[in-house]
Amino acid sequence: MRRAIAGIGRTLVTLGLLILLFVVYQLWGTGIFTARAQENLKSQFRKELAQAKADNPVIGSPTTTPGVVTTPTVPHNDVRPAPPTPPEGDVGGFITIPGVLDTMAFVEGTSRDDLKKGPGHYPGTPLPGTLGNAAIAGHRTTYLHPFWGVDKMKPGAVIIVQTLAGTFVYKMTKQLIVKPTDVWVVDNTPDAELTLTACNPKGSAAQRIVIKAKLEVAKSSRVGITKPGAGTGKSRSAEQSGLAEGLSGQNKSLGPAIFFGIIAAIVGIVWWWGFRRWRLPRTWFIGILPFLIALFPFYVYLERALPSGY
Repeated sequence: MRRAIAGIGRTLVTLGLLILLFVVYQLWGTGIFTARAQENLKSQFRKELAQAKADNPVIGSPTTTPGVVTTPTVPHNDVRPAPPTPPEGDVGGFITIPGVLDTMAFVEGTSRDDLKKGPGHYPGTPLPGTLGNAAIAGHRTTYLHPFWGVDKMKPGAVIIVQTLAGTFVYKMTKQLIVKPTDVWVVDNTPDAELTLTACNPKGSAAQRIVIKAKLEVAKSSRVGITKPGAGTGKSRSAEQSGLAEGLSGQNKSLGPAIFFGIIAAIVGIVWWWGFRRWRLPRTWFIGILPFLIALFPFYVYLERALPSGY
């Protein structure tokens, strides 16, 4: 009976440690992938921006200093062709929120894979800097948590977005807490606005926190203003899918998660057997490295298979 109770106790402690390690992976380990993606996206956008400046030296210049709002260099009613929308998963530009978010690259798309790279622009909504409601989503607790501190933003807070069309400064007007099905928050508007969305509260996907902002400053040779309603080719059902798409589990990741889980279990059992046979500190340290190596891909695929990326 004592051995059985001791065995159950050790099993529960082991499971608790594995769950704790998984939480650690979700909060910090997922950032490894985002950091690598951000390096590539920023490098790609800088090259595209340099090429755009070479073709038209006025584009993207001068750059807006974070937190500094100056007089617009281009009138907001100047109607120009909107810049082309990048392919899904490709970089769309930079977004900066002074005091909340250091400059990060955002991508086109809000699927689970897109949001692993950084903030994602909702397909079907106008690009930032154009007339209409440009919408961007981002994680709050995983994948470098770009929108971690948006709940601290107050009306008047500055949001700076840079695209190939130029640099655009938005000022926050209000914060909303809505249901995931409240897709009206990304409906188009007659004015140049920006909407940021993220899960709420932190660590939960039960609600959405929404930041609304209006365009204040446009520094560009072509603002890309379009007519109200232009650029919103997706239906309301597609917008609703976009609000929740990045929170659904990937069934294709379930198989690899089971496979690497079995591998990690085998390595763990061998490690446990070796330590039981040779009760030496070096036996414990020798076994922990291959176990963690086997555990890492298991956590990667398990996180992808589970719903709610937060």
